[in-house]
Amino acid sequence: MKFNEDLIHIAAEVAEAQQAHRPVVALESTVIAHGLPYPDNVATALEMEEAVRAQGAVPATLAVLDGRLRIGLTPAEIERLGCGREPVAKLSRRNLAVAVAQGGLGATTVAATIIGAWAAGIQVMATGGIGGVHRGAPQTFDISADLAELARYPVMVVCAGAKSILDLPLTRELLETLGVPVLGYGTDEFPAFYSRTSGLAVDGRVDTPEDVVRVIEAKWDLDLGGGVLVVNPVPEADALDAAVIAAAVERAQTEAETRGIRGKDLTPFLLARVAALTGGASLAANRSLLRHNARLAGRLAVALNSLFDEEDDR
Repeated sequence: MKFNEDLIHIAAEVAEAQQAHRPVVALESTVIAHGLPYPDNVATALEMEEAVRAQGAVPATLAVLDGRLRIGLTPAEIERLGCGREPVAKLSRRNLAVAVAQGGLGATTVAATIIGAWAAGIQVMATGGIGGVHRGAPQTFDISADLAELARYPVMVVCAGAKSILDLPLTRELLETLGVPVLGYGTDEFPAFYSRTSGLAVDGRVDTPEDVVRVIEAKWDLDLGGGVLVVNPVPEADALDAAVIAAAVERAQTEAETRGIRGKDLTPFLLARVAALTGGASLAANRSLLRHNARLAGRLAVALNSLFDEEDDR
């Protein structure tokens, strides 16, 4: 995909990796600016990058800084996004061009990260949980753009399922409607972010990076288009009881409705309230699953890169 170098800047480390045909993993930055409290957000972002490197891949955290979509950030730039000294927009497809054109500062959601990753030639990204269909969506039409971008671009997204504050059955149903394959890494169930199970099935179980690559290769050979969602349950030691999380989410949702909180402000509010209501346990689980997903994404990027090398040798 061609891009305007005045609008999109690829960091030297990422560009060098691509030139050397080394694997790269894209990382979203909304978790830094809007998902976790400071300084946990900055520490976790750096831990995710290190987790990717430990698997032999190069991390590329995305954000808009001073009107340029940056593919790869320095620790100082990650600190800038997370420290709270400047307002940081939450960027998706609808406002990504606005932030770039107006010289803004913004953190990329899963949707915007998929767009930027594909523009830069990166085919694997990691996040915590994808956005999806919000509770009450039949009345509010509040559905994350993450799902549409997953269906549009051939990027593999590694996550711990969809955020537990969402309507998981409807989110799973819409993924099916959009034709996005959902692969359970070491699981037969769609994980529920803080919890390892949801009672919802995946489209196929995969137990090794090679299993995932075989699905990707078949998808390309069939010219099916769009991306793949690899769901990776939170590590068992950090998983939370589904009933505890459900009660916390229900209470947080009620508080949000009472205060009239909706739209782009809803998810950050709900995540913060769930963290408070669980005594910080959900925050610890969130950080754990983010590192876990980054680690797996690094392994998958290496495996996918090996497939490219094999094709080049043919």
